[in-house]
Amino acid sequence: MERLTNQSIEEEMQRSYIDYAMSVIAGRALPDVRDGLKPVHRRILYAMHDMGLHYNRAHKKCARVVGDVLGKYHPHGDQAAYSTLVRMAQDFSMRYMLVDGQGNFGSIDGDSPAAMRYTECRLSRISSELLMDIDKDTVPFVDNFDGSMKEPSVLPSRFPNLLVNGSSGIAVGMATNIPPHNLSEVVDALVLMLEDPQAELADLMEHIRGPDFPTGGTIYGVNGIKSAYLTGRGKVKVRANTHLEAMDNGRQRIIISEIPYTVNKSSLVEKIADLVKSKRIEGISDLRDESDRNGMRIVVELSRDAMDEVVLNQLFKHTPMESTFGIINLALVDNKPVLMDLKTMLQHYLDHRRVVITRRTEYDLAQARKRHHILEGLMRALDNLDDTIETIRESSNPEAARGALMGLLGLSEEQAKAILDLRLHKLTGMEMESLRDEYRTVTATILDLEDILAHEDRVRVIIRDELLEMKDGYGDMRRTQINYQDIDVEAEDLIPREDLAIIITQDNYIKSMPLDTYRAQGRGGRGLTGMGTKEEDQTVDMFTCSTHDYVLFLTSTGRLHWLKGYNLPSGGRHARGKPIVNMLSDLEPGEKVVNTIPVDAFPEDRYLVFSTRNGVVKKTGLDAFKNVRVRGIKAIRMDEGDELVATRLTDGGQQLLLATRLGQAVRFNEAEVRATGRDTRGVKGISLRQDDAVVSMAVVGDDDDLLSITENGYGKISSVADYRHTHRGGKGVITIKLSDRNGPVVAVRRVDKQEDLMVMNNEGKVIRLNLGEIRSSGRNTMGVRIMRLAPGERVVAVVPVPPAPPEEEPEE
Repeated sequence: MERLTNQSIEEEMQRSYIDYAMSVIAGRALPDVRDGLKPVHRRILYAMHDMGLHYNRAHKKCARVVGDVLGKYHPHGDQAAYSTLVRMAQDFSMRYMLVDGQGNFGSIDGDSPAAMRYTECRLSRISSELLMDIDKDTVPFVDNFDGSMKEPSVLPSRFPNLLVNGSSGIAVGMATNIPPHNLSEVVDALVLMLEDPQAELADLMEHIRGPDFPTGGTIYGVNGIKSAYLTGRGKVKVRANTHLEAMDNGRQRIIISEIPYTVNKSSLVEKIADLVKSKRIEGISDLRDESDRNGMRIVVELSRDAMDEVVLNQLFKHTPMESTFGIINLALVDNKPVLMDLKTMLQHYLDHRRVVITRRTEYDLAQARKRHHILEGLMRALDNLDDTIETIRESSNPEAARGALMGLLGLSEEQAKAILDLRLHKLTGMEMESLRDEYRTVTATILDLEDILAHEDRVRVIIRDELLEMKDGYGDMRRTQINYQDIDVEAEDLIPREDLAIIITQDNYIKSMPLDTYRAQGRGGRGLTGMGTKEEDQTVDMFTCSTHDYVLFLTSTGRLHWLKGYNLPSGGRHARGKPIVNMLSDLEPGEKVVNTIPVDAFPEDRYLVFSTRNGVVKKTGLDAFKNVRVRGIKAIRMDEGDELVATRLTDGGQQLLLATRLGQAVRFNEAEVRATGRDTRGVKGISLRQDDAVVSMAVVGDDDDLLSITENGYGKISSVADYRHTHRGGKGVITIKLSDRNGPVVAVRRVDKQEDLMVMNNEGKVIRLNLGEIRSSGRNTMGVRIMRLAPGERVVAVVPVPPAPPEEEPEE
């Protein structure tokens, strides 16, 4: 009779989806906490065991294994089963391989394995430990998919495979991602728990230091490890292992010898090449993969002026050389998904081994008792040998003989049958003694097995001894290092802070050098070569900053870019540097960097004041420039034919002094310039005569000194108080008397007489002297010689710097 049940669609969908979800969770995606295997892994290993593909036997085609697995236990796609088998044979996927493969099983470069008809496999030696004693009723067996065969629901697992090899999988509404660990460390932690069940997480972590990936690498920080071991969830940051090698030409190269777990080596090399091509990473001159059967070796050759720390940190930041492994310790406990801490996972494994050893002992005891029963009958027959033989001879057939023996000696049917099956050579003196020895041995074995079942301590000792055997047989050294320094800081914090001298040429070449490269000289010296310039190139700017400062680049079109000081190319005094166009993105044709300024932050109460060649000034809050796009941002709008000549950092209430090429200067309050947005024009700062132009802008106070330098190497220091205070837009006063001897004004700077002065000419020569050597004089004077110039040379850049520290006297 047909039965109909009314059911709402919502309830039916909910019930069906829950059934589907639980089927995926328990039947496919999540490992069992006891043996660390998903059903497909377990079925493959058991099928290979059933086929006799043990580690000491010959390899067989993988296609035979896959066929057996699909036909007997796992009715799903052959590629899914083969992919699982392949992964268990890859040394870069499994910390301890469970399958011994022969043939092409893929590579860390992402190469696909050969088809299953070409590859061969067998169980690895350690897999035999997972399956050991499976024939002794140690684990429950269940029906296969069609009920025609039995398969194990879990493996005996003599080692904690879940932690040792890890597992990953995505179920419905949940996922697991358990990292692999070192076998020796996990065994030590288990032994500790056996000896001290009250051991805390800190005690366990003295043995289990953290994940141990098959591909090595270095884990930075332990906070993520502690979180995962305490709560079941955590994140660990894994970096590639690298070292530096010196090259014959004086340059260096970075050697990548290990990469993070699951990272594709070929994709990593392609990613680095793409970043170099797009100029996201600077300082790499060559890249190649020299890996072979002896190990991984990715070579990254550096340019001569590259800083290895900077390049390395850029590689970590922009490539999978640094990756995050999210730990989720989720596994099946009694067929239910449970998120576990480290101690709980270890405890579940120990509980499983107790069950396995108890069931194995019970099985061995049953077999020993069965044998003991047979031996008892044989002993009775041997003790009454003549009567036994006579009884058998007088019997008409085996059935009659069996019945007669049972009546004569008081035997069971099995004992009588064993006597009848006894061969005559067993009646020799030696064989009879051997039977008696076996009887005594089996008797002792039964007593020992009964004692094991009666005392929990005996079971605990057996578990410990077997674990230590696993450690002795398969334990090895860690592959993944752990750096206990937490790097929750920016990678740039690993770069040392030091002062740099930055030099820029007219053709937009730039380089940085340690500031102590230049030693102080006397006034009138010839100078040291500061930069090797190409023909017709001229040095136009020079400044100092820290490796961690932001260097703002303002271009001739009024756009602003910034880079960190450590990203600027470094080089010696004779190095030319690197084109800024390679450092900044998308400079327009003809666009040049005309001004730079270092800052360490972008506060709201600081301002950038701009001055153009035509005498226009503009003020904008510094915080407007903290978010710079790839193409830069518009900093100032200028009239056609005008260009930027100076940018200064102010607090909004200072005095500004504009100086011109023909020796005029105007001094006014910054408050007369109203702060405006980025893309604005500004207001008039000074009225210029014909053929005159602004060359400098200085931020000054009444008590400051002002340094004026001319093209022909002359200069003087005057007091700012000599410049009368006016309003913006005025014509100004004379700042230095000009003649053919000293030439036009190059720069006017506010200085401190305790500072040193660095002056550079158009040939790249630099002189450094103490400002105290330059005498003060009035505004309307020509100054003294600062730098001796050869014919055709002229001063192009001036910058005050902190005085060089005195040299220490050598110890005697």
